Amino acid sequence: MPVLWLLAAIAALASVASLANMRWRTHRVPVISLLAVFGGSFLLLFIYPALFESLYVKPSELQRETPYIEHSLALTRAAYGLDKIEVTQFPAEEDLDPATLAANRATIDNIRLWDVQPLMDTYAQLQEIRTYYKFLSVDIDRYQLSTGYRQVMLSARELEPALLPANAQTWVNQHLLFTHGDGVVMSPVTEKSKEGLPSFYLRDIPPVANGGPSIDEPRIYFGEGEAGYVIVKGSLPEFDYPKGMENAYTTYNGRDGVAVGNIARRALFAWRFADLNILLTSYITHASRILLYRNIQERVSKIAPFLALDHDPYMAVSHGRLLWIQDAYTTSRWFPYSKASTDHGINYIRNAVKIVIDAYDGTVNLYVSDPTDPIVRTYVQIFPTSFKPLSAMPLDLQRHIRYPEDLFLIQAQRYGAYHMNSPEVFYNREDLWNFPRVPASIDEASAQGTTMAPYYTIMRLPGRREPEFVLMLPMVPSQRENMIAWLAARCDSDEYGKLIAYTFPKEKLIYGPFQIEARIQQDTEISQQISLWNQMGSRVIRGHLVVVPIGNAILYVSPLYLRSTAGQLPELKRVIAAYGDRVVMEETLSAALAALFKEAAPMAIPHEGTVDARARAALSHYNRAIERLKAGDWSGFGSELDALRPLLEGLAAGGAKDRR
Repeated sequence: MPVLWLLAAIAALASVASLANMRWRTHRVPVISLLAVFGGSFLLLFIYPALFESLYVKPSELQRETPYIEHSLALTRAAYGLDKIEVTQFPAEEDLDPATLAANRATIDNIRLWDVQPLMDTYAQLQEIRTYYKFLSVDIDRYQLSTGYRQVMLSARELEPALLPANAQTWVNQHLLFTHGDGVVMSPVTEKSKEGLPSFYLRDIPPVANGGPSIDEPRIYFGEGEAGYVIVKGSLPEFDYPKGMENAYTTYNGRDGVAVGNIARRALFAWRFADLNILLTSYITHASRILLYRNIQERVSKIAPFLALDHDPYMAVSHGRLLWIQDAYTTSRWFPYSKASTDHGINYIRNAVKIVIDAYDGTVNLYVSDPTDPIVRTYVQIFPTSFKPLSAMPLDLQRHIRYPEDLFLIQAQRYGAYHMNSPEVFYNREDLWNFPRVPASIDEASAQGTTMAPYYTIMRLPGRREPEFVLMLPMVPSQRENMIAWLAARCDSDEYGKLIAYTFPKEKLIYGPFQIEARIQQDTEISQQISLWNQMGSRVIRGHLVVVPIGNAILYVSPLYLRSTAGQLPELKRVIAAYGDRVVMEETLSAALAALFKEAAPMAIPHEGTVDARARAALSHYNRAIERLKAGDWSGFGSELDALRPLLEGLAAGGAKDRR
């Protein structure tokens, strides 16, 4: 800083001297000024810093830089919200047993077995119904259903006019007749049919609920697609949905739209869209309205261009309506001492706003989710009628807000280095964390792979009594594959936004995702079965591995799909589970867990050649418990465990008596 001030003073003096030289008219002044400015810059910006660095800083680099490292640590953590992360120890014991699984049934029932891409392919084959409908994305959410608190995957059935047959892509069809999509498809994350296809909570057109929430208004005029303008309330009724050999029709009754009935407005819109059909068509009436900006992110950007948007808006079903929820961020590049994100060029971020867009009438509501953020407080003062407090969001809709994935990724990336609080440790990069590697597919298991993405799940966090919806991601040490920690962001309304870092004991080896994938590939039975399927006209698709903390232990689960080489309908055929040193593959998750822990059970050793009737009864109850677990009968499983406990206690008491 002193050097920069000195250069500024030299430049100012050179300017004054050059101005005075208009009177002196000598060549010496501009030559001296040029030498002073450019020569001084070369000496003070290149030569002097190099000498200063080598002679003054490097001999005592840590000591000199410690105050600045402390500033960087404190302010980077504040800028990204890392200072609020709760750090707790996770013992990572190998004490998982059927009783612990039964106590964590909510976690087991919500382990995600359907990956986004295979499920989207399956939705497309089973539920697009007509060629002009399209599932553009699959969202993950949770609902309180009759079967309990369940994690689900759902996708909106949007209209894609470009997919109409070529001879049907007329102006009337694209802008007056085919105007909207219809409904959503919803399925649980764990269940599958006997054929390996997803079970459906919501399906078909109009939406039919089978355990899922009811939908009263299924029409989607505003969505994620590249939707152009449409004209509603014309003399031509809108196509609603296919109905047997005929079609059902409807008329838009929403609040959105700009009146386009008179000739002047028709001429303006014809000029705006360079489309004379708007001016010439006879289907527009005085009541007609034109719907604009129907892509929800484009719509939000027109209303609040100062907000950065999360890449993944998601659909929620609330009180019979379809609503899009879009997370929005306030960002800055000017937070002092904070390390900038290399991918985004920002060094401050807050998920300050939750935006809700009605899929039917396009109504946009902006809710302030972080009132402590100074940037959003400024926007609220500038636009006081545009923002609402989060408490004004309907309670049913509040149950569907979730921690955004983009923010979590940025925070996890920064936390990999900035969890180190000590300047000495940070300076030496002694405890740097990274995202774990995972192979991209079964065929690429030996390749470098890609980094693991965070995922949503319902689980009972250690020390908590109730299951909750969280976003989590394992972490590994730099240039190592074993797991060192896992991060969790809590999503449910009472605890929303709280982040927890569960750290493992450093003296223990905890397998990371890439190591588990390698062990799966090295299992002879699994690799032989996969090779056999790949040679029989099918293609094996390996799903993403998920790390499932249960109690004080770690379980690993990965789905396996089978798809015909000539088809596009992936089927969930196997579930691979790993725990400790064991890996199993079975048809269902329940069967995989039963096989995993049946193998883990210690063999009974008879005491001095005697066989007690209680031991036989205990073994019988244990075998029946495993069968109940394999069948997914959790109540029967619990009953067998209850019957097993007093027998084991009696055996333990008898053994202690014999020893005395």
